[in-house]
Amino acid sequence: MKKGKEKETRRLPNLSRREFMRNTAAVGALGAGIAATGLAPVRAAKASAIEKTVVPPGELDEYYGFWSGGPSGEVRILGIPSMRELMRIPVFNYDGASGYGLTNESKRVLGPDAPPNGDTHHVHMSYTDGTYDGRYLFVNDKANTRIARIRCDVMKTDKVIGIPNVQAIHGLRLQKVPRTGYVFCNGEFRIPHPNDGSILDEPEKYYTLYTAVDADTMEIKWQVIVDGNLDNTDTDYSGKYAAATCYNAEGAVDLAGMMAAERDWTVIFNIPRIEQAVREGKYITLGDSKVPVVDGRGRTPYTLYVPTPKSPHGVNTSPDGKYFIANGKLSPTCTVISIELVDKWFAGELKDPRDVVVAEPELGLGPLHTTFDGRGNAYTTLFIDSQVVKWNIADAIRAYKGEKVNYIRQKIDVHYQPGHLKASMAETKEADGKWLVSLCKFSKDRYLNVGVLKPENDQLIDISGERMELVHDGPTFPEPHDAIMVHRSKLKTVRKIWDRKDPYFAETVEMAKRDGVVLERDNKVIRDGNRVRVYMTSSAPRYGLNEIRVRRGDEVTITITNIDKIEDLTHGFTLCDHGIAIEIGPQQTSSVTFKAEKAGVYWYYCQWFCHALHLEMRGRLLVEP
Repeated sequence: MKKGKEKETRRLPNLSRREFMRNTAAVGALGAGIAATGLAPVRAAKASAIEKTVVPPGELDEYYGFWSGGPSGEVRILGIPSMRELMRIPVFNYDGASGYGLTNESKRVLGPDAPPNGDTHHVHMSYTDGTYDGRYLFVNDKANTRIARIRCDVMKTDKVIGIPNVQAIHGLRLQKVPRTGYVFCNGEFRIPHPNDGSILDEPEKYYTLYTAVDADTMEIKWQVIVDGNLDNTDTDYSGKYAAATCYNAEGAVDLAGMMAAERDWTVIFNIPRIEQAVREGKYITLGDSKVPVVDGRGRTPYTLYVPTPKSPHGVNTSPDGKYFIANGKLSPTCTVISIELVDKWFAGELKDPRDVVVAEPELGLGPLHTTFDGRGNAYTTLFIDSQVVKWNIADAIRAYKGEKVNYIRQKIDVHYQPGHLKASMAETKEADGKWLVSLCKFSKDRYLNVGVLKPENDQLIDISGERMELVHDGPTFPEPHDAIMVHRSKLKTVRKIWDRKDPYFAETVEMAKRDGVVLERDNKVIRDGNRVRVYMTSSAPRYGLNEIRVRRGDEVTITITNIDKIEDLTHGFTLCDHGIAIEIGPQQTSSVTFKAEKAGVYWYYCQWFCHALHLEMRGRLLVEP
């Protein structure tokens, strides 16, 4: 191996050759033992599949997997191919372990009066030149019409904003080139405008909008009114177009009404033309919002409505930048839209929106989402069939032209009812076709019974060869919705300890400066009327103050700075009987504010194990009557 070049195969820095051979022999013996029993050969094949996901002690996974957490309101980090859960990032939820939602720093992120829940569906990483750049993750909150940004260097949420004029942010995707300038998000549910009770029973006056958010400032730049309910969205590799599936062309408010028409559509947004309209003042505003709103309903210079089989769901861009693929859901087909022909339509060279469709391959029952291997193949989940189908895009286009060609390469059973799926690096121009994960909505008999609420089932599939091979089942707490797999080389700036100048706690630092406090050194209590500000350090196994004295009714702010510099040496601060538990990472400053409503003695302690004398790391809050 050349010096300085990362070896892609497994390295064993913490295992001797003898230990590695012993581990390998154990896996081999498992397969041999199964074969010796005379059981079906498929069991021996399963033992062989296990080897593909084995990441021995001391080894690192090749990919980061980022999973949305559904109604938990969080984002989860997994290692691929081991499928080990590494961390959970609280985003819209309150987290009792880290104190997210309790600390003053996280309250500033969430904003005042933030709801205590969220429903995360689509998590995506920022781009530069069509591939992941490891700066940010973005994720939606369908329940409360918000989006959030996560810093990848510390894996912490740093921005949360609400989206005006819409209800229920569902689909979310990012501009891919030249870098992520916009975050695009779909308002799914049609609502009246203004939504103040003056319009209730007139659905014909309802509509929704497509929103562009500046990824760097998290400011809303513009919105576009559309026909129908927006579902999922994706972007091209030129920076010119975004596409979104739309259902409920009827504008109905009940199931029967939503099923009346034969087709819905995929709407394609011409981003430069929308930007030009905003510059030229060709927009309106809605309600109290000052966001420019462009009307994209019907035939406009800004939008193209491509007829699509009824109730389309996912829309995905092929990594070669040639096609949008919309998934039919209620049709056994996908719709392949040529981006080159979209150019011609907006240039006036085509008259019929259907002319941009180059294939409608029949794949199976309930196609929901599509992903790619970078070798010209697409993979689509079939919800009703409980399968993933591998098919070739070029052959599907040939078949659409009348050639007799079989575009389906393989179907594999998954368990059960898959929703999203994602292949490694598949949403970038560097799709590498190694792994695919199928996020199945039901596990049924795959795991031990744990009661009425069952785990869901994430299944890892090896797609590196000609045939798909299921290699791993992984139970997961409901309901992760979507995931991405990012090669570890894309995350080069993940920190081991906090930077003392980090803006995450800049306001807390400024408050300390006003009080004349050096956070890394001082341990003191400052009283300002009935407001008490406590500053102290933490260094395993002790706090800078082992006694804090306040009066009943005081508003108390406790600010703690972890002065340890050792990686992993996180401290905590839990105050008994006050509902307070916060995390303080190495070199981090965290603060929490509460009212001392009960007189008495209340112990505080470190809840993150940090030292052999961890249990002794504590102190007393003395609340005088």
